[in-house]
Amino acid sequence: MTPLDRSFFSRPTLEVAPDLLGAVLVHEHPDDGLLAGRIVETEAYTDDDPAMHGWKATFGTDGRVLPQGRAADLFAAPGTAYVYRVYRTNWLINVVTEPEGTAGAVLIRALEPLAGEEAMSARRAAARRQRDLTNGPGKLTQALDIAEPTFHGHDLTTPPLYIASDGFARGDIDTTSRIGLSRGVDRPWRFFLAGNRFVSPGVPSDVRVARKTRRQ
Repeated sequence: MTPLDRSFFSRPTLEVAPDLLGAVLVHEHPDDGLLAGRIVETEAYTDDDPAMHGWKATFGTDGRVLPQGRAADLFAAPGTAYVYRVYRTNWLINVVTEPEGTAGAVLIRALEPLAGEEAMSARRAAARRQRDLTNGPGKLTQALDIAEPTFHGHDLTTPPLYIASDGFARGDIDTTSRIGLSRGVDRPWRFFLAGNRFVSPGVPSDVRVARKTRRQ
């Protein structure tokens, strides 16, 4: 497999997010060998997005995220890993997009396991079915042993953790609003391979908000 080069990520986030579908996230693990999964679901986040997932991102008067605090890492070179933790337990991996100096990132939400499934299963003892190994952003980082101290700021165009192309023909792509958000719920910026059973089971945010509104 050939790692994607920096120019692939140095493009508008809303182009990169769907184009990542079908690519392969690879971890050349020092103990477990090759761990790899095909990217089947992504979410896009831009610098004018109220749901920008930069941890504690600060927005300026123009409505764009500022290069302050940890969110400054979103202005790094395209192809950089942006890893952070949610709910104090789950690590999430994003890849920085846009030309350096502009904030943007794509969250990798789900993978289809390709290599190292036995090692993934050992790390994901709670998974009852194969698809539960990597059908969520926190699950896939646990399965592939990806965490912040090691990989935040890592260049995802180079080993040991990288995104590669293997010539996969990805087929149809579906879109919905993103999952788990309270802001920016109307943006259809979640992309996934239609019919793939490893896509995460979460409810799109606009649907969840509509249901809650009807109940109220």
